[in-house]
Amino acid sequence: MSLQQIALVTCQSLGDYTTNADSEDERLYRFLAEKGHKISFQVWDDAQVDWTAFDTLIIKSPWDYFDKINTFYTWLNKLEALGCRVLNPVKTLRWNADKQYFKDMQTQGVTIVPTVWLEQSSTFDPDSVFEAIGQEKIIVKPRVSGAAKNTLAISRAEAGNYTARINALLQEEPFLAQPFLEEIKTQGEWSFIFFNGRYSHAVLKKARPGDFRVQHFFGGSVHTPTPPAGMLQTATTIAEQFAQDCLYARVDGVELNGELVLMELELIEPFLFLSTSEGALERYYQAFLELTEQPAARS
Repeated sequence: MSLQQIALVTCQSLGDYTTNADSEDERLYRFLAEKGHKISFQVWDDAQVDWTAFDTLIIKSPWDYFDKINTFYTWLNKLEALGCRVLNPVKTLRWNADKQYFKDMQTQGVTIVPTVWLEQSSTFDPDSVFEAIGQEKIIVKPRVSGAAKNTLAISRAEAGNYTARINALLQEEPFLAQPFLEEIKTQGEWSFIFFNGRYSHAVLKKARPGDFRVQHFFGGSVHTPTPPAGMLQTATTIAEQFAQDCLYARVDGVELNGELVLMELELIEPFLFLSTSEGALERYYQAFLELTEQPAARS
């Protein structure tokens, strides 16, 4: 094993995202440093960073990329041109940044939450959207998004109150609409975590009473029940099919009629719940070694 110079890629400020959670970045930093590697945190959009100085760039927490998406794409192009080894691979990051990846997955047999695409500069027509989705409550969110930013839960009865706001948002970027799944409030949302395509652990995230957002920084709670075998198998198939050569992958979904329905495939900067499963850090590290001990792992 050769020791490496590793950049843990983050953003200028993690803000409120670490509220109610352990510092996963620091946990990972200490673990890799104890293995003898030279680790440093590097801000992805810091123009002063020489990315060629690192053997490997681990994309860990650039949690503001969706606020600066064009800059992010430009940065990915730069890393690609420089020949940097990036985990996850640049082509994967680029594909996963826009939720249009749902279309690719659906054509290959993955069950996706029904989605209506709202193009930039279009006009939000509540009646047609509710009719297409066939539910009395919907979620509207940006096509490039994270941390529940500009995510709205809207009932058919109150849709008129949101139309002007959504139309204003559509002037800035494309959105999508999906059914509001009560199962997320009543049962929670599963996250299945994989390292180099192998299953590591799972958590069940539940929203606090009165909310629909399961993220821990919104007061959501994290649980570790044993996942149903069928749902784990579906998540494993998704990871094997769409997360090749990925150090990490998180498959988020909800159980509907006993099956896993995909909500998100997180391949850019997911929180990995490393503290919830014994041995998770070591499994992460073994996957890292597998991907960096071979030249083919470069982006």
